[in-house]
Amino acid sequence: MIQSRSAAHAKAYFSEALVKADYYLSDQDQEYSGRLQGKLAERIGITGPVTKDAFFALCENVSLVTGEALTPRTKDERTTGYDINFHCPKSVSILHALSNDTHIRDAFEEAVRQTMLDMEADSKTRVRKNNMDDERDTGELIWADFIHQTARPVGEYLPDPHLHAHCFVFNATWDEKENQMKAVQFRDIKRDMPYYQARFHKRLSDQLIEQGYQIRRTGKSFEIENVPVSVIDLFSKRTDEIGRVAQEKGITDARELSELGARTRAKKQKGHSMAELKADWRRQIDELGPDDQGQGKRVIRFAPNKEKQVMTPKHCVDHAIGHDFERASVMHDRRLLATAYRHSIGHVDVSLDTITEQLEADERLIQVVEKGRTLCTTRQVLAEEQHMVNLARLGQGKLKPLYTKAPALTLTGQQADAVRHLLTSPHRVSIIRGAAGSGKTTLMHEAIEKIEQAGKRVTVVAPSSQASRGVLREEGFTQAQTVAQLLADETMQQNLTGQVLWVDEAGLLGTQDMTRLLSLATQKNARLILGGDTRQHASVVRGDALRIINTVGGIQTAEVNKIYRQKNEAYRQAVEDLAKGDMRSGFAKLDQLGSIQEIDPLQPNATLVEDYVATVQQGKSALVISPTHEQSEAVTEAIREKLKATGLVGKKEINAPRLANRNLTEAQKSDWRNFQAGQIIQFNQNGPGIKRGSVWTVESSSESGIFIRQDDQPPIALPLHKPGDFDVYQKGDIHLAKGDQVRITRNGFDQDKNRLNNGQLLDVVKVSKHGDIMLRNNLSKAEYRLSQNYGHLAHAYCITSHASQGKTVDEVFISQPASTFPGTDAKQFYVSVSRARFQARIYTDDKAQLLDYALRDGHRQSALELVGQTQELIEQHIRNTLSRSSASKAVPNERPKPSPSKDRDYEPGL
Repeated sequence: MIQSRSAAHAKAYFSEALVKADYYLSDQDQEYSGRLQGKLAERIGITGPVTKDAFFALCENVSLVTGEALTPRTKDERTTGYDINFHCPKSVSILHALSNDTHIRDAFEEAVRQTMLDMEADSKTRVRKNNMDDERDTGELIWADFIHQTARPVGEYLPDPHLHAHCFVFNATWDEKENQMKAVQFRDIKRDMPYYQARFHKRLSDQLIEQGYQIRRTGKSFEIENVPVSVIDLFSKRTDEIGRVAQEKGITDARELSELGARTRAKKQKGHSMAELKADWRRQIDELGPDDQGQGKRVIRFAPNKEKQVMTPKHCVDHAIGHDFERASVMHDRRLLATAYRHSIGHVDVSLDTITEQLEADERLIQVVEKGRTLCTTRQVLAEEQHMVNLARLGQGKLKPLYTKAPALTLTGQQADAVRHLLTSPHRVSIIRGAAGSGKTTLMHEAIEKIEQAGKRVTVVAPSSQASRGVLREEGFTQAQTVAQLLADETMQQNLTGQVLWVDEAGLLGTQDMTRLLSLATQKNARLILGGDTRQHASVVRGDALRIINTVGGIQTAEVNKIYRQKNEAYRQAVEDLAKGDMRSGFAKLDQLGSIQEIDPLQPNATLVEDYVATVQQGKSALVISPTHEQSEAVTEAIREKLKATGLVGKKEINAPRLANRNLTEAQKSDWRNFQAGQIIQFNQNGPGIKRGSVWTVESSSESGIFIRQDDQPPIALPLHKPGDFDVYQKGDIHLAKGDQVRITRNGFDQDKNRLNNGQLLDVVKVSKHGDIMLRNNLSKAEYRLSQNYGHLAHAYCITSHASQGKTVDEVFISQPASTFPGTDAKQFYVSVSRARFQARIYTDDKAQLLDYALRDGHRQSALELVGQTQELIEQHIRNTLSRSSASKAVPNERPKPSPSKDRDYEPGL
């Protein structure tokens, strides 16, 4: 869904892309004419083929019938509309291109039409009259659809087959209540694009199954069975590249889009008929020879049916609940539905409607309608959070303080106040909230010294191995361990009896681990000190536990927000504002410092690469951060090329295997369709015939199970019933040379049994032709020797803000073009900016929009917050009802119905 910000942009797009996308075809084979559709088109009488005059008039916000403005306001830089793209899976496009009829295109057009009707039914407009600030359902849109059959060519190749559609939705709708045309509120439709996409894929796959095809679900979509992977790869040279590159680079401006098209467009070729294109496509397929599985031609349509596992709407909803609530406590119902719809692909007997009905009736869910959208949690998640909060509250005021009066301290100010709070607290649970760079380590040293002087032993742990065995041990806490080690080691647990447990980086704990620590502290009558920063990144798994027990549980914090890391006063003040949550002020101060640089969206990495290399050449430590993995990889490639050109990375390099974790949830690991032959399985636990840490290769995946093999041993079945016991990796490669900086991506050991921690940054000091790799820790100077096949390595020139948390360098460089804005929020921005001692530089192509995204707090709502706020409103309603009706008495056992609210509605029985 790509925004068009002006009439000029929309007109240029019409002329250059929508009606001429396949100008490589001869005139008689031009693409199908676009059509104007939608209830609003019917209302104003302009349905039918799209003409240039009609499209341009709508761009100018003018009715071609009356010549008058459609909506009350027409500005030069108004949002003209949105281009919504629908793409067929590549195998579908190939079969359509080689077909002698239109049955596939007909199925595609119908799936597009029904999905556009979904969006139209959801359309809204803003209501601003009579001091209102609300939204109203309208259910009417107007759009022009264009069906294209080919992709733009690459180089001198003829175009590849690519069946896709552009539906350009104009910014107008009909407000029945106000009896006038108004602008559309597109925000919710844009937010729900994953939901509409899942419905589109489900509809298209169901229709293809009914036409005799068998469907193979993929990670993001599906493919048709028996179309060889080699043929799919052959015709993936370019898939609507202008739109793809524009989205990746966040380009929406008309001029920039035009420049991008000119830069990426292949030379114009002479016209070709569709018959000529089909003949060439068949030639390319024939030249491949036998397919990648040694087979020749296969039956694709009306092949013998494969017996499939039974799938029901409940199976789909079970999968959605298991998958989505593994990493969040509250989910939008449409995200749950999108997951459930995707799970059903390939099973035509399970419909969209039955899945929707199953989810709406599921008694495990608690559903709250808030500001026009339904938010969900589960009764299990709610009970889990309530138990955690109750455990935290249980020990308040139950212990004798370590000191009646705090002893003399060398610390001063906030740090001294925080230590005194710990030493004189009667509570079992204490929280020290320390901003990034506020000297939490210095505070820990003095606090632990005084605690030990009071006769208590302190056990120090952290959620990650890098934070515990890496950072904490390097800072003097030599016995620091991981939370996981503590929870698995009964001897460590026994040693806690009557003592003190200190958890550093506690903001990274999820609800389940926090609950286990609270239970352990209660059982062992131990004090629990939680140090962390709720404004930094929270756990990957469900529950922002530290924030919940602070805000919902009422466990007070000792605040340490005076920052020492930043050596430049103006820079430090900006970070302090970000740490306090004042994003506007912090952003403005960074801008005044010249820290925010606007870049060319066509060359988003050029300036950053030059600045980074210059800093490294000066001998300074530096870190490059980006919100998304995709942008990180693009920046890494650009930096490495520059470092090789300048001699900072050696020319002699080896090609080593790289294992990229697919980060599947347990629900995904329980579904055989998420596995492919050649993927790597590594085990975290021992099992029958399986050693912890052992590496296996997926040999096959089908309804009958997943079989894995190690070396020349017979294959065994992967234990899908224990998804937590293994991780799934995709095998790739990585080029390594002397001077490279790498990151360890999984805990492990080198060839000399030295421990390597996930997230550890190391320098490559030597590579040998035999494949050995020598690494060095730039701080401790410790060296590690790895074999070429270690696998768990990635270049570390640009990392995500999650991976950067806990690291400190001289200068930080932040790559934040518009394409990364979906991954941008206050937590990400604060963590990224606060990593440096001397300077932070942010590179973006849209400064104003970057601020808008950085204002999002990034907190994941808890189940207690979702339901608790609703309960407060209900109780307030009851109080109001009783006060208004003092003469009447409440009926016993009858629950008052909540009054309608502008922001919230309530599901029956909540």
